[in-house]
Amino acid sequence: MKKIFFILAVLAFQLGFSQNASSIKVTESKKIELTGELNKDKIDFYNQSFVKFVAALKISDKQAINALISDKVKNIVNDNMIQKLSGGISFDRKTEVYKSGFQKLLDNETYPAIQYKYADDKSDLPKDIITVIFENDGKILGVKPEYSK
Repeated sequence: MKKIFFILAVLAFQLGFSQNASSIKVTESKKIELTGELNKDKIDFYNQSFVKFVAALKISDKQAINALISDKVKNIVNDNMIQKLSGGISFDRKTEVYKSGFQKLLDNETYPAIQYKYADDKSDLPKDIITVIFENDGKILGVKPEYSK
């Protein structure tokens, strides 16, 4: 009887400690990892779309922006988002391709992506990066500027 009581006491003790609620903290990674690499022709093709997009963004030409973005995101892009995106990209600085590859998104589809850095940033790991995700036809699916604070 003492053995059974002892075993139950040990199990109750372990159960009591295992029930402590621990908080799980989810943090969003600022690093976007690209897999593979795009060939030069694809980079040139997608880069043309990005250059047109930045030019339209600079002058707030919503019609041109809508022509360059994917149909998948047209219904969620509004003037406020365009204005915020304009604030995240420096139009005075020239951009150049930093990395290219493929990015897997939440829908489990893999899309071509290019990370741009500013040409005046000569460091190995750029401080400011603009990640652009494209559809295969060159339409822009997403733009994420990451800049140092």
